[in-house]
Amino acid sequence: MKTNAARKLDELGVAYEIREYDLNGAEFSAEAVAESINLPADIVFKTLVLKGDKGVCMAVIPGNKHLDQKALAQLSGNKKVEMVSVKEVLPLTGYIRGGVTAIAVKKPYPVYVDASASQHEKIAVSAGKQGAQLFLKTQDYVDAVKATLGNIATDK
Repeated sequence: MKTNAARKLDELGVAYEIREYDLNGAEFSAEAVAESINLPADIVFKTLVLKGDKGVCMAVIPGNKHLDQKALAQLSGNKKVEMVSVKEVLPLTGYIRGGVTAIAVKKPYPVYVDASASQHEKIAVSAGKQGAQLFLKTQDYVDAVKATLGNIATDK
């Protein structure tokens, strides 16, 4: 199964593995996905879509952490940021909730990846649809999305 994100990685010559899962319509939180693909939740990253006074941005954080919106606002130069509504996700990104990835997104938004990603050789991120994760080298992911690293996740 090739998604737009996988095709983009192919185009860039990036090696990756697709890990598929089936949660049968159940909760598809990053922690549930991590369990389904047999990876620790701290290397399965979720991609969140937010809006600030400077526009839309994306935050990529470990599945077992929460976004520190104040830290993201500061890092991104916004006064504050808020999650977009579920109905805005598809028109903004081209992906549905649970399948959002910063790779091959509809429009090039600023992407902020939690600094903890750099502690791992590889991470998993959505492949661009529910039921599939891309497992790839962290640096390849960062290069593919031209992300900024910062401390934007907390245990809250």
